Amino acid sequence: MLESRTISISVAVPADAVYAFASKPENLPRWATGLGTSVQRVAGEWFTETPQGRVKFRFAETNPFGILDHYITPAEAEVYVPMRVVPNREGSEILFTLFRQPGVSDAGFQRDIAWVHRDLNRLKEVLEASR
Repeated sequence: MLESRTISISVAVPADAVYAFASKPENLPRWATGLGTSVQRVAGEWFTETPQGRVKFRFAETNPFGILDHYITPAEAEVYVPMRVVPNREGSEILFTLFRQPGVSDAGFQRDIAWVHRDLNRLKEVLEASR
């Protein structure tokens, strides 16, 4: 089993609006700096440019349950990234589970956790500014 950490953030935006925004790959550069700064769709597949090179990614199929899971495929094996948006009265909770990948040091895992926190805070800022 891989070590994991679930990181969550409260957002003062209804869950359906969070899902509508966060489920669109073209919105990733606005908040998910961990996935690169640009996205491109080529032959029905999504790609992003990262400091490590071009990476393919895909999202879970559109669904009514707030499931925003995504799959990132660098040069090696596909990486599963569970993510959910859950209603919380007039707002919502965003939950992101980060799995520590094989070979990632303690310091590297802590950096990844901090990066996810920054990205989720950026998502919160973007969503709440659009209200």
